[in-house]
Formats: sequence, C-alpha cells, structure tokens
Amino acid sequence: MRIGVPKEIKPLEGRVGLIPAACADLVRAGHSLFVEQGAGLKSGYPDAAYSALGVTVVPDAEQLYAKAEFIVKVKEPIEADLRLLRAEHILFCYLHLAASRALTERLQAIGLTAIAFETVEQDGTLPLLAPMSDIAGRLAIQVGTHLLHQPQGGKGVLLGGLPGVERGKVTVIGAGQAGGNAAALAAALGAEVTVFDRKRDRLEVMRALGSNVTALYPYADALEQAVREADLLVGAVLIPGAKATHVVSAAQVRSMSPGSVIVDISVDQGGCIETTRPTTYAAPTYDVGGVLHFCVTNMPGAVPHSASQALSAAVLPYVLQLAGGSAWRQNAALVKGINVEAGTLCHPAVQAAFA
Repeated sequence: MRIGVPKEIKPLEGRVGLIPAACADLVRAGHSLFVEQGAGLKSGYPDAAYSALGVTVVPDAEQLYAKAEFIVKVKEPIEADLRLLRAEHILFCYLHLAASRALTERLQAIGLTAIAFETVEQDGTLPLLAPMSDIAGRLAIQVGTHLLHQPQGGKGVLLGGLPGVERGKVTVIGAGQAGGNAAALAAALGAEVTVFDRKRDRLEVMRALGSNVTALYPYADALEQAVREADLLVGAVLIPGAKATHVVSAAQVRSMSPGSVIVDISVDQGGCIETTRPTTYAAPTYDVGGVLHFCVTNMPGAVPHSASQALSAAVLPYVLQLAGGSAWRQNAALVKGINVEAGTLCHPAVQAAFA
C-alpha cells in the first residue's frame, strides 16, 4: 500500500505521524512510504533520516496526498488538509469529532474512511490515546507549576512547599491515564493532591501514590470544595469518542482565588470545565475572573521528540494491519475506531453527539 505521512500544520505542532524507524518496518513489509518534506524536523528527524531507509520524501502536501492511499498523521485535518483528502483515502489520526460538527460534516462530504486514534479500543483500553494522555497529564503539572509563578499571572505558590511553608493544593478530576499521570507528578513534587474518580480501583491506585494524595468519589459537595480551594485544577475527564461533560461550572471557577490555574486536558473533546475554550501554543492562556486557563488542544505537541517516539510505537502495529488488505475489518479494535465511512457516522458516541 502507498502510505503517506504529511507535515503537521496545526500552530506550533511538532509531532510526526511515523518516525523513520517505523517507516523502515513498513518498507520491509513491502509498502511504499511517502513523507512530506520537513515533516519530521521538529521531532528531530531530518528528511535524510527517512530517505536513507527507503522512504520517498516529497516536496509538498499536494504531492503527498496525491500519491498516498493511506494517510497517517497526528492531529485532525484542518482546511489545508481537507481540500486534499479524497474519498478513496483511509485517514488514521486523532479526530475528536464529537467536539466539532464542522469537521465531522466535511469528512462525511469527502466520503473517506476516517479511523480515530482515540476510539481504537483494545480489551477495554485505548492504546493509541494512552501514550499522549500520559504526556498530557505530566505536562499539565509542568505547565501549571510554571503558570502559578507570579510573573506568569499566578498566585506565586510553590506546589511542593517547604519546611514551614504550606504545600500547594492540586485538584485532579479524573484518574485515568491523563489524570493519573498528573496526580503522580503533582504528588512527587510534594503538593497536596486531591483526585476524583468514580472507579474504586483507580482511587486505590491514586491513594497508593503517597500520604499527600486523597482519592475521592466525586460527590458534588466534595468536588465543589476541592475546586474552590485548588491552586491548580486539572480536568481529565474522558468518555471515549464522546463530548466531555462539564463537571465544573463557571460559578465554581469564579469561587477559586485570583491567580489560581486551570489546565483542562479534556479540551480536545470539548472540555470538562464550563469556562474552557480551545487555545493553541501561539496564545495558550486566557483569564476568567482572575483564574488563568491553559486549554491547548495539542498539549503533547510541545515535546514532539518524545511524543512522536511514543506515538509511533503505539500506532505501528495498527498501521501494519490497515495496510495489509481488507483483513483489518476483522479486527474489532480497528472497527471500533472507524468514525466516518462513505459519508456515514459509524461511532456510537459521535452519532450521539450530533443526534
């Protein structure tokens, strides 16, 4: 199969769909690989690293999309990508369609097969979302720690505290991959961490992080108090394929003290905090009632070398299956990943979002 890896064009996105080592394995399997010029540069992979392994480097997106049958990229297509996609393409990337009716309708109109990384489901897990969730969770704490600095507009709190100095308070909503990683890093920094989740097994894992971690069921009163007292609030709610539910209201955000920080990791799916709106790394933050919000929709794009390595390792086995003929349609994990095909919405959560 002819597989194309375009250059990501979302603002300040540095990841690449497949690193050279992954392309080399596909070449060995008999496939033709095309990579757009400069696609891997921000991840630390020059064009020569691809061409040395039998990959054809093409000069622009137009040629890349024209040559390829199967497009492997990272982020959802934007206008410059959409005008080059054709009905015969298979598109494999993050889509987050429940948060975007406009993109959903464009993909339906094109008529292609669009398989979303975030809805490929294997044995109850989301293997292609997990590595980016790990990174986003850790970045939420790194970014939040920086934004709490007074020169950034924060309240000037050192999360870990010091002898004789109270610890900073971190509230994490959701203890899955992203929230769990956020809680673990916040706990390691020495912050006072409160984590909410509905699943007892996840609460047990969070509690085991240390004596500075409290793991709770999200009763309304407990959640409201933890939001109000938080120096850093991390939203990490995920319903696979579905638009995120607002679990923190605008009124609760207004109850937080000035200089507090919110990082909503679930912004890709619409956000779990009412005051969330999508931002990019070009202008990553905004203020609501004195509370600084960071809601970048491609958080792992800030660490493209690490993120591209993690993503390629997760994606490659599925790319090999998709490129191997129609047999992939017997793979339940990949079939669950289909969001749009021949103009039809296929994923139940996406269907429900636009019902």
